[in-house]
Formats: sequence, structure tokens, C-alpha cells
Amino acid sequence: MNPLVDEWVAKAEGDFNTAQRELQVADVPNYDAVCFHAQQCVEKYLKAKLVNAGIDFEKTHDLGIILDMLVPHEPSWEELREDMDSLAGLAVEVRYPGYCAEAQDAAEALEIARRVRRVVRQGFGLPQ
Repeated sequence: MNPLVDEWVAKAEGDFNTAQRELQVADVPNYDAVCFHAQQCVEKYLKAKLVNAGIDFEKTHDLGIILDMLVPHEPSWEELREDMDSLAGLAVEVRYPGYCAEAQDAAEALEIARRVRRVVRQGFGLPQ
């Protein structure tokens, strides 16, 4: 892989590990942070794939837009769209007053990140 792809993957792994750790906290876990870092993990893995495929992209955090750019190159990834929509909703809502993630939200966000991580890492030939 090229060095920039490696950097995106490393950043994605950092978010994945942070989300996993925070979900395991026994005393006052921050479920909002789990959702946010799960979304960030997915975003960075998708961007790693864009870079690897030589697809230029503008700065965006919208998982749907990023997925739209990837589906022509990875048609089977269309099946990830529902997960992208769910994760985007969870990660955006928790950034503002009026909504706090619960344990179930955090677990769902991390599971989506796990699925996307598995797909992208498998495509790169990286260990799970």
C-alpha cells in the first residue's frame, strides 16, 4: 500500500480502538464518544479505499457521499448503505444537545464500524 493509505488505515485503527475501549469503561462510559469514533473509523477506512483506488475527493464527513464514490469500483459495497445511514445518524446527533447515545446505540455503532473495518481490511489483505 502507499504511505498515505497506511496513514488513513492507522488513523482509522486509532478511532476503532478508542471506540472499543470507551465502550468497555465500567464507570461513566461516554457512549457519545463511542458513536463518534465509530463513525470516524468508518470514514477514514473509506477514505483509505478512495486513496488506494486513486479517486480524488473533497473534504467531507458524509459517509453516503463517500460510499457513492466507492460503489462504482466496489459494487457489492452498496449493501453497506443502510449501515452508513445508521452510523451517520448516530454520530451526528450526539454532537449536539438534545440527544445522548445509550449503550445500545454505542454497541450498534461499534458493530457497524467492525463490519466496515473487516470489509476494507480484507480488501487490503490486512489481518482482522
